[in-house]
Amino acid sequence: MPRFIAFLFALCLLAASSAWARESLPETPVHALPREARDTLALIHRGGPFPFRRDGIVFGNFEHRLPQHPRGYYHEYTVPTPGERNRGARRIVAGEGPGRDVRTSGEYWYSDDHYRSFSRIRE
Repeated sequence: MPRFIAFLFALCLLAASSAWARESLPETPVHALPREARDTLALIHRGGPFPFRRDGIVFGNFEHRLPQHPRGYYHEYTVPTPGERNRGARRIVAGEGPGRDVRTSGEYWYSDDHYRSFSRIRE
Protein backbone atom coordinates (compact mmCIF):
# COMPACT_ATOMS: atom_id res chain seq x y z
CA MET A 1 0.00 0.00 0.00
CA PRO A 2 2.77 2.57 0.74
CA ARG A 3 4.16 2.10 -2.79
CA PHE A 4 0.73 2.81 -4.25
CA ILE A 5 0.42 6.01 -2.20
CA ALA A 6 3.91 7.10 -3.30
CA PHE A 7 2.95 6.37 -6.90
CA LEU A 8 -0.23 8.46 -6.60
CA PHE A 9 1.73 11.31 -5.02
CA ALA A 10 4.31 11.23 -7.83
CA LEU A 11 1.52 11.16 -10.41
CA CYS A 12 -0.12 14.21 -8.81
CA LEU A 13 3.20 16.08 -8.80
CA LEU A 14 3.72 15.26 -12.47
CA ALA A 15 0.22 16.43 -13.37
CA ALA A 16 0.66 19.65 -11.42
CA SER A 17 4.03 20.40 -12.99
CA SER A 18 2.67 19.66 -16.48
CA ALA A 19 -0.31 21.96 -15.87
CA TRP A 20 2.01 24.71 -14.63
CA ALA A 21 4.26 24.32 -17.70
CA ARG A 22 1.29 24.57 -20.07
CA GLU A 23 -0.10 27.64 -18.33
CA SER A 24 3.28 29.34 -18.52
CA LEU A 25 3.74 28.89 -22.28
CA PRO A 26 4.67 32.20 -23.86
CA GLU A 27 2.56 33.72 -26.60
CA THR A 28 3.78 35.08 -29.90
CA PRO A 29 1.67 37.44 -31.99
CA VAL A 30 1.33 36.15 -35.53
CA HIS A 31 3.07 39.23 -36.96
CA ALA A 32 6.19 38.39 -34.88
CA LEU A 33 6.57 34.92 -36.40
CA PRO A 34 9.08 34.30 -39.19
CA ARG A 35 7.58 34.80 -42.66
CA GLU A 36 7.77 31.04 -43.34
CA ALA A 37 5.69 30.34 -40.20
CA ARG A 38 3.06 32.87 -41.27
CA ASP A 39 2.96 31.19 -44.71
CA THR A 40 2.54 27.74 -43.10
CA LEU A 41 -0.24 29.06 -40.85
CA ALA A 42 -2.02 30.44 -43.94
CA LEU A 43 -1.75 26.99 -45.58
CA ILE A 44 -3.26 25.39 -42.47
CA HIS A 45 -6.18 27.83 -42.62
CA ARG A 46 -6.72 26.97 -46.30
CA GLY A 47 -6.35 23.23 -45.77
CA GLY A 48 -3.26 22.97 -47.98
CA PRO A 49 -1.76 21.95 -50.26
CA PHE A 50 1.27 21.34 -48.08
CA PRO A 51 4.81 21.08 -49.44
CA PHE A 52 5.96 18.22 -47.20
CA ARG A 53 4.55 14.71 -47.24
CA ARG A 54 4.46 14.50 -43.44
CA ASP A 55 2.54 17.77 -42.96
CA GLY A 56 -0.72 17.13 -41.13
CA ILE A 57 0.36 13.93 -39.39
CA VAL A 58 -0.67 13.38 -35.78
CA PHE A 59 1.56 15.02 -33.18
CA GLY A 60 1.76 12.79 -30.11
CA ASN A 61 2.56 15.45 -27.46
CA PHE A 62 4.59 12.76 -25.69
CA GLU A 63 6.57 15.37 -23.75
CA HIS A 64 3.29 16.87 -22.44
CA ARG A 65 4.35 20.42 -23.28
CA LEU A 66 0.92 21.22 -24.73
CA PRO A 67 -2.46 20.84 -23.00
CA GLN A 68 -3.54 17.21 -22.64
CA HIS A 69 -5.97 15.91 -25.25
CA PRO A 70 -6.67 12.46 -26.71
CA ARG A 71 -4.26 11.15 -29.32
CA GLY A 72 -5.15 12.53 -32.73
CA TYR A 73 -6.11 15.99 -31.45
CA TYR A 74 -2.84 17.64 -32.51
CA HIS A 75 -1.32 17.76 -36.00
CA GLU A 76 2.11 19.00 -37.00
CA TYR A 77 3.20 21.09 -39.97
CA THR A 78 6.66 21.94 -41.23
CA VAL A 79 7.85 25.53 -41.21
CA PRO A 80 10.60 25.65 -43.86
CA THR A 81 13.98 26.90 -42.72
CA PRO A 82 15.97 28.82 -45.35
CA GLY A 83 19.20 27.03 -46.18
CA GLU A 84 18.09 23.66 -44.75
CA ARG A 85 18.18 20.68 -47.07
CA ASN A 86 15.64 18.74 -44.99
CA ARG A 87 12.53 19.71 -43.01
CA GLY A 88 14.57 21.49 -40.36
CA ALA A 89 13.48 21.96 -36.75
CA ARG A 90 10.67 24.50 -37.07
CA ARG A 91 7.05 23.36 -36.74
CA ILE A 92 3.54 24.56 -36.11
CA VAL A 93 1.34 22.22 -34.10
CA ALA A 94 -2.40 22.74 -34.54
CA GLY A 95 -5.13 21.54 -32.20
CA GLU A 96 -8.48 20.44 -33.62
CA GLY A 97 -10.51 22.63 -31.24
CA PRO A 98 -14.19 22.10 -30.40
CA GLY A 99 -15.13 21.93 -34.09
CA ARG A 100 -12.47 19.25 -34.72
CA ASP A 101 -11.03 21.30 -37.61
CA VAL A 102 -7.44 22.56 -37.47
CA ARG A 103 -8.26 25.15 -40.15
CA THR A 104 -10.52 27.12 -37.83
CA SER A 105 -9.60 25.99 -34.31
CA GLY A 106 -7.47 28.98 -33.34
CA GLU A 107 -5.22 26.57 -31.43
CA TYR A 108 -1.73 26.92 -32.88
CA TRP A 109 1.71 26.59 -31.30
CA TYR A 110 5.10 27.39 -32.83
CA SER A 111 8.34 25.52 -32.10
CA ASP A 112 11.66 26.51 -33.60
CA ASP A 113 13.62 23.81 -31.77
CA HIS A 114 11.83 20.60 -32.78
CA TYR A 115 9.32 20.50 -29.89
CA ARG A 116 11.70 21.31 -27.02
CA SER A 117 9.74 24.52 -26.47
CA PHE A 118 6.50 26.04 -27.72
CA SER A 119 4.91 29.43 -28.00
CA ARG A 120 1.16 29.83 -28.43
CA ILE A 121 0.40 31.76 -31.63
CA ARG A 122 -1.88 34.69 -30.96
CA GLU A 123 -3.83 35.63 -34.10
